[in-house]
Amino acid sequence: MKDHQAALGAALVALLMAAPSTARADNVLAEWAGVKPPAPPEVKPVTVDPKRTALLLFDFTNQTCTPERRPRCAANVPRLQKLLAAARRQGMFVVYSVPGAGATARDILGALAPTGDEPVLPPLGPDKFIGSDFESMLRGRGVDTVILTGTAAHTTVLHTGGGAALRGFKVVVPVDGMASNEAFSELYTTWHLANAARIMNQVTLTTVDMIGY
Repeated sequence: MKDHQAALGAALVALLMAAPSTARADNVLAEWAGVKPPAPPEVKPVTVDPKRTALLLFDFTNQTCTPERRPRCAANVPRLQKLLAAARRQGMFVVYSVPGAGATARDILGALAPTGDEPVLPPLGPDKFIGSDFESMLRGRGVDTVILTGTAAHTTVLHTGGGAALRGFKVVVPVDGMASNEAFSELYTTWHLANAARIMNQVTLTTVDMIGY
């Protein structure tokens, strides 16, 4: 009987040792290498009212969006040109920004450069609403929806997108209209916009070709 119990106990110990542990490590850094990315969020077609929508082209300059500096951004430029041309045909309000102290409208990529009276926000932090009249600029034109593009995704798109959503704007983010130095920054920006409380319900992830008017 004792031999049977001992054998049973040994078998149980072996089984427990073989089973995968579900215990949490001390912190996320200890778990980092084993974390599996979540499934990508869904992109959806979206139709916007041009009279109530603004296209935001943020921080696309000769210093930030070149094949040498940020090739992922440079690869997006033809799609952004297409989006900009469509917005202008629809009479949409277009707003630019430039990053960094000393940057001006002259630094914006020629392929995406502003024309006429399209405003350029001065150098600001990653949330373009902070320290500016950006919100009143949009409200004054009856804008309740923004199409947000930018570089870098993990600063301007993440924080301005979240800031717009928390202020009640509908936020359309074409995932092929934002860029960063590496794919991971775009991944976590996309995941945050699609999953963060009070933000996710205001955000639609899409692509340039899935935006209709």
